[in-house]
Amino acid sequence: MDEQVPVYLQKLRSIPKESFLFGPSPIQFLPRLSKELSPNGDVKIWAKRDDCNSGLAYGGNKVRKLEYLVADAIAKGCDTLVSVGGVQSNHTRAVTAVATASGLKAVTVQEKWVPIDPPLYDKTGNILLSRLMGGDVRLNNEPFHIGHKTATAQAVEEVTNKGGKPYYVPAGASDHELGGLGFTNFVVELAAQEKALGIFFDTLIVCSVTGSSHAGLIVGAVAEGKNRKVIGIDASAKPADTLAQVARIARSTASMLDPKLEIPDSAVILDERFHEGIYGIPGPSTIEAMELAARTDAMITDPVYEGKSMAGLIAMVREGSIGAGSNVLYVHLGGQPALAAYSSYF
Repeated sequence: MDEQVPVYLQKLRSIPKESFLFGPSPIQFLPRLSKELSPNGDVKIWAKRDDCNSGLAYGGNKVRKLEYLVADAIAKGCDTLVSVGGVQSNHTRAVTAVATASGLKAVTVQEKWVPIDPPLYDKTGNILLSRLMGGDVRLNNEPFHIGHKTATAQAVEEVTNKGGKPYYVPAGASDHELGGLGFTNFVVELAAQEKALGIFFDTLIVCSVTGSSHAGLIVGAVAEGKNRKVIGIDASAKPADTLAQVARIARSTASMLDPKLEIPDSAVILDERFHEGIYGIPGPSTIEAMELAARTDAMITDPVYEGKSMAGLIAMVREGSIGAGSNVLYVHLGGQPALAAYSSYF
């Protein structure tokens, strides 16, 4: 192996993955949002558009993560991906998409993670796309938490009993040994784009719920050693659980890539001011943030995840905790297909 390449990067490059992305997701400057929040031009805001990263059913952050899990599933001879999410889960839509594109089956358990039932909530948006792709979609009433679910274990058992070979994908593709790799690789990808652009993003803002997107970014940032800050914005409304899972996934991923790579507590940052008290329901700050992003640079965010992380970015620039001279990168994870199910909020 090349001694000039860091150990973590050698290991990352050696782990098999599928190719579901167009390539590096684009980086977009947000001039009107930057001017709105920082009239003097002291803070410049950009977005890395992982919502535009793939041709598979509108893409998003889960597709980036699933490149590694699907490669593992295929290597193990599995024929069915089994996973779980809420009724309007971006993750289960992505699981169904990558399964379909890989010639696999998908069984997704869609639970009542959000205590609302507006018209067509279980018939439009993400769940409609999963059904359109031929996914085996199963509704139940188990409430939200980021841990492993009984109904998913039962689905795995059922696939096995019918002669299939299931591959279990945890919620968000997160609590899995390969779950953090996609967003560790995101930082490697970002560094190459920064070199081409002649810019360095000192602060990354990312939504955090099941935690592996956030955790992977932390690993990438610590490993590259450039003092890049990664700030997670909690949207789970269970921040203690999310913080613990982010730290655990980050440390497990780091250990896999380089046993000497340590993740300090100071690198694991989770701002819990913007979850609005409950997972999946937008509050005033969420809606204000969604409208501001849409009405400045026509960037569409969703009410469950990205509206809440955008609210965090807006507040931090306004309050000065992201200081003058910063180049801020908003990590856009996707989620817009769920908007149709939330039309009553707008």
